[in-house]
Amino acid sequence: MPSAPDSRLVRPALEPIAPYEGGKPVEEVQRELGLDRVVKLASNEGPYGPFPAALEALRLATGELNRYPDGNAYRLRGALAERHGVRPEEIVHGSGADGVLGYLAQALLDPGDEVVFGWPSFASYPLHALKMGAVPRAVPLRDHTYDLDALLAAVGPRTKIVYVCTPNNPTGTMTGRAELAAFLEALPGHVLAVIDQAYFEYVDEPDYPDAVEEHFRAGRRVAVLRTFSKIYGLAGLRVGYGVAPEEVVTACAKVRPAFDVSLAAQEAAVASIGDEAELARRRALNREGRAELQRILLAAGLEPIGPAVGNFLFVETGGDGRVFFEALLREGVIVRPMGGFGAPGAVRISVGTPEEHAFLAEALARVGTPARA
Repeated sequence: MPSAPDSRLVRPALEPIAPYEGGKPVEEVQRELGLDRVVKLASNEGPYGPFPAALEALRLATGELNRYPDGNAYRLRGALAERHGVRPEEIVHGSGADGVLGYLAQALLDPGDEVVFGWPSFASYPLHALKMGAVPRAVPLRDHTYDLDALLAAVGPRTKIVYVCTPNNPTGTMTGRAELAAFLEALPGHVLAVIDQAYFEYVDEPDYPDAVEEHFRAGRRVAVLRTFSKIYGLAGLRVGYGVAPEEVVTACAKVRPAFDVSLAAQEAAVASIGDEAELARRRALNREGRAELQRILLAAGLEPIGPAVGNFLFVETGGDGRVFFEALLREGVIVRPMGGFGAPGAVRISVGTPEEHAFLAEALARVGTPARA
């Protein structure tokens, strides 16, 4: 008879962490609830597929899938370096921007080190710290936006990383140019500022900073994260990157699995770079879709937080956000309850297509206001 498991087998740092619980596949929700149609507006994917050039690159790549991908992502890093005016040695690639976040944590954090971030914000910031035995320091948002003064005040001698998520996931608000510049100027030299700009390409506000151009290339000690999972339509392939100091990129390479980004992902990402016309078209569609989504929510008695600049809206339900989520789920609409992001009374709703928005409006009419959900 097997002996009882030894509790010392698992690292104590993992004890407070709950395993990631993703949403159920659309097909499974349809089967369980007996629904003819389910619309997913939960995960902030772009509602449109890969760029045409990426689809062609994927077709060509299928003939090489018996080979391992380039572990150093030579072509991808070179194309990104040229796009951003940096050296390939200053590009770290990963399985989505979240993969790069994980490599930064593994490369920089020792037990007892601290990370500082706004809250509610992206749940991976504290999770990656906890996995390394580091200490997460959550700083409350101000008016649903990162409070950079409070963030700075939370930095201590053991702080290694400060995260600034802009637009912030899940509230959708952004940090302006002057505020970010003043914050980075005041940040102590022993801290790496990680500027998470996963939704960068959606933003068309004049005051929104390009942290690569304005801060990394100006010599500040920052790592700037971007992804192909959103506007580029490659969420299912998982490819993201960071622009960071060479010493940080080298450290990440020491902890990154050799073949973490697939051949298909690399080829599709390279093919997507440089299509400014398609980026502009999708940015305009998202701007129109976000306004339409806001009108639908307001008509249903819900007031989204704003101004939102990404491809999603954050809504306080006035009650338990999960109850409202489940009510919409029964009507065939998947949104994201925000308990795991530090906002149990809220939901996040992604911008979809006009047809998906119409389906949501009909579901909201049947569900009613959150108080009746």
